[in-house]
Amino acid sequence: MSRSIAAKHESGRKRKPSRVTSKPLAASVGLTMTFRHVAPTEAIRAYAERRFAHLARFLKRACTVHLILTVDKYRQHGEVTVKSGRLAVAAQHETHDLYSVIDLLADKACRQLKSQQAKFKDKKLRALSTVEVLSAAEARTPVSGTPRISR
Repeated sequence: MSRSIAAKHESGRKRKPSRVTSKPLAASVGLTMTFRHVAPTEAIRAYAERRFAHLARFLKRACTVHLILTVDKYRQHGEVTVKSGRLAVAAQHETHDLYSVIDLLADKACRQLKSQQAKFKDKKLRALSTVEVLSAAEARTPVSGTPRISR
C-alpha cells in the first residue's frame, strides 16, 4: 500500500524542465612540467594543472604551458612559458614554498595574457563604412534648407 502511495506522489510531482545552457568551449591547456632537483609528486602536478586550467578562459585557441620547477637548498624557483597562437608570455618567480610559486606564476601569466589581448584589441582599427561616412556628413549639415556659413 505504501508503495502505491509513493508512486502516486512520484507521478503527480511536477519537475522543473532541465536547462541546457550552451557555454562556449574553452580552449584546452596542454601542461608540460619539468622538475629539477625535486621529486615529481602527483600532488604538485595536479595543483599546477588546476591553477593553469584557468588560463583557458582568456584564450580562444588551445595553448601549451611549460612549467619548470627548480629547488636549490631553500629557494624554490619557477618559470612558465605560455604559447597560444600569436600570444606568448613568460614569467619567473622565486619564494620559499613551491605551491606559492605555482600560484604566483599563474597570476603573472594571467595578467600578461590580459594585457596582451587588450593591446591586440586596441590595435584593430577599422575604416568607416560608406553608410557611416554619409550619416556623419548628414549630421553636420543644418536641418533647414539654407546653408549656414560659420566663421
